[in-house]
Formats: sequence, structure tokens, C-alpha cells
Amino acid sequence: MIPALLFPAFDPVAVQLGPFVIRWYALAYIVGIVIGWQLVRRLVRLAPEVATREQVDDFVTWATLGIVLGGRIGYVLFYQPDHYLANPIRALYLWEGGMSFHGGAAGVIVALLLFTWRNGLSFLGFSDRVTSVVPIGLLLGRIANFINGELWGRATDVPWGMIFPNAGPEPRHPSQIYEALLEGLVLFAVLQLLVRVPSLRARQGFISGAFLAGYGVARIAAEFFRQPDVQLGFLLGGVTMGQILSVPMVLFGLWLMLRARPATVATGLPLQERA
Repeated sequence: MIPALLFPAFDPVAVQLGPFVIRWYALAYIVGIVIGWQLVRRLVRLAPEVATREQVDDFVTWATLGIVLGGRIGYVLFYQPDHYLANPIRALYLWEGGMSFHGGAAGVIVALLLFTWRNGLSFLGFSDRVTSVVPIGLLLGRIANFINGELWGRATDVPWGMIFPNAGPEPRHPSQIYEALLEGLVLFAVLQLLVRVPSLRARQGFISGAFLAGYGVARIAAEFFRQPDVQLGFLLGGVTMGQILSVPMVLFGLWLMLRARPATVATGLPLQERA
């Protein structure tokens, strides 16, 4: 018999007070946004300054809407379009689960574009600081996926293979942990090193590009161990939807990094707050 670990019996509910319920996935979103918000408030003050702390506070609402709306719309369009076309009202049932990172990323980009335009900020300068903390949410989100026993990996014979309750009797890669480490911990460490180098901060768009390319590479690699979504399976050539959606991120991220140049014109930002 192949040695395997049994999936721990986690309760998917993190907090319950009477009818009030917070699940681990929702808690991951909340904690990720709060930690990222506090870190960005510090990062925007590093030279060259790109926003005030009050503007970061205002952006939190925009970012939250971008994540939730973009993530849900992306899931509907990329992963189950036929199901939601037949039952459009169910697209509003967020409590049933179903969020797409690529859709959430697109939602945050739109939020960044609108917010920086409205406030007269540098889009790339501000996005550099914001994207450098995004892996915090990815790390927590993947841990929540593991706790929920969802998005498991492909069948395997590695010693740490795990039997998930709803995935059949075969041991499987705990791919949620792989993704938490690659997309979350490793990518966060790399971006935090980059954002603290003054010459790289001056090259607006470089860190945003590093995030996009880094996430795309990490996701493509992790998808080789993750079981494809049952409604999609493997696509042409054995690739997955996650890999297809990640390729443009890698290419666009590399383009941003290559074209990034130090800003030569002062932005004239209304920075009322000095560190």
C-alpha cells in the first residue's frame, strides 16, 4: 500500500456566534486585506513617495470591491460560464464559493486605474507598493483552501501524499500548500526585497511587473501538481485553465520590468503627511 496522510478534520467555520458565521476563506480575505493595508501605509512613504497614508486608507474600499467583484466575475466567465448562463442569479451566491485569482487581479487593476486617475497619483508608482503585499492574501487564501479540503492536487505516491475526504481513495499532492509557499511566502519575500531597493522603487512599474511575472511562473509550476477543475479538466495539450491564464501575466510582467525607467518628472502629489 502507498503510505499516505489523512486529511485533518478541520471545521470550515472559523467563528460562529449564533446565526453569525465567518468561514476560514472569508477570514483569509479579511486578514490579508488588513495586513496588506497596514504594510502599504508604510511603503508609500519610501522615496519616491507615491501617496499619503490617508489615500491608502481610502483605497482599501476600492481594492476590496475589485477583489470580490473581479474574483467572482472571473470565476463565472473562466470556469463555469455554462452553469451561470443557465442560472444567472447564482452568480450572486458568494457563500457557495467560487473565486478566480486572475479575475480578482483584473478587478484590482481596474480599481487602481480609477483610484489613481481620480486622485492624480502615479498608477505604476502606487501599484508597485500595492502589488508587493498581494502575496499575503494569496498565502492566507491557499491555507484556507487547504483547511476547506478543496482544490486538492493530482494523485501521487510521494510520502506526504494526502487522502482528501471528497477526492477519492488515492493519495494526492497537497497542492494548496505548494501554492501557499510559492505564490505566497516565496513571492512575498522576493517582492519585499525588491521594494526596499531605492533604485528599483524609482523604476516605476518594475515591482508590479515582478509580481505579475512571479505569480504567473509560480502558478504555472503549481498547476503541474494541482488537479484541474472537474468541469474543465485538462485542455488542449494537457494544460490547465490556470496555466493558460497565467501566461499573459508572465509576458506582461516581463514587459513592464524591461520598460521600467526611473521617473524623471516630479509628480506633484498633494502629500500632506510627512514621515
